[in-house]
Amino acid sequence: MPLPTIMKDRVRLPAIAAPLFILSNPKLVLAQVTSGMVGAFPALNARPPELLDAWLDELAAGIAAHDAAHPDRPAAPYAVNQIVHRSNTRLDKDLVCCVRHRVPIVITSLGAVEEVNAAVHSYGGIVLHDVINDRFAHKAIEKGADGLIAVAAGAGGHAGALSPFALVQEIRRWFHGPLFLSGAIATGRAILAAEAMGADGAYIGSPFIATPEANASDAYRQAIVDGHAEDIVSSNYFTGVSGNYLRASILAAGLDPDALPQADKTKMDFGAAAGDKAKAWKDIWGAGQGIGAVDAIVPAAQRVERLIQEYTEARASLCSSRG
Repeated sequence: MPLPTIMKDRVRLPAIAAPLFILSNPKLVLAQVTSGMVGAFPALNARPPELLDAWLDELAAGIAAHDAAHPDRPAAPYAVNQIVHRSNTRLDKDLVCCVRHRVPIVITSLGAVEEVNAAVHSYGGIVLHDVINDRFAHKAIEKGADGLIAVAAGAGGHAGALSPFALVQEIRRWFHGPLFLSGAIATGRAILAAEAMGADGAYIGSPFIATPEANASDAYRQAIVDGHAEDIVSSNYFTGVSGNYLRASILAAGLDPDALPQADKTKMDFGAAAGDKAKAWKDIWGAGQGIGAVDAIVPAAQRVERLIQEYTEARASLCSSRG
């Protein structure tokens, strides 16, 4: 399937840089979009909430400056992630801000809400909704989402439990619109594999933690470089939703990663801007199983260029091997 119209002819790579909670910011997103891939940040990263307006102004100015200097290679569109779970008390105000700034792509998570989709459609934006199974995919499209992000096993942060093969093939049986795959994708070859499975592109998060632009500590960045798939622990203890985290950070917090209790998912609270919940996300480091492919801390633009090179070489190699 083709990429969404809003991305066509404006990306050099069929991929979206996932919005990393706490870590993504305008500096990182600007580096991503001016390098040729969609960049994204969660609205909740702008704290206090009033900062969201300034962040969107900063992005608009940076993109305008890039486009003026590079008319032959305009920036890719950017996205803002909105947690639409009822505990996010900021949603209404953050959405109004996104509408005012005409954010090109809104990525919604933890619930599908028709009013949110309608608000984004009112100015011509599109909504991509992340899902962990086929049932949630149906609900998202029924409520007006334009496309889906299939979050499979191995993804960083809030992750699904299904094989990417199973998840994509079930969704593709009935949905023919934009579909991106998330889950342990950290190389250009993996992006090509996502397309081969039937997705339109990939959704990539953890490799961008190991960049100077990310709002991560030096120890966190280095842990991504040093880590492997076996270092990832899955638990719902920290937020009430199953997620993947680095074992070392759980140990550093004085917890046993092999004996974490189960959380009550009804107690999820994504409206807290500070305190214990924000601290948990800051000190417990999310990451996906694809981190074994990350071998250095490099600028985000360099990370994108490497993905493009790997993707291009993988396509050429596959085509030549098939005669």
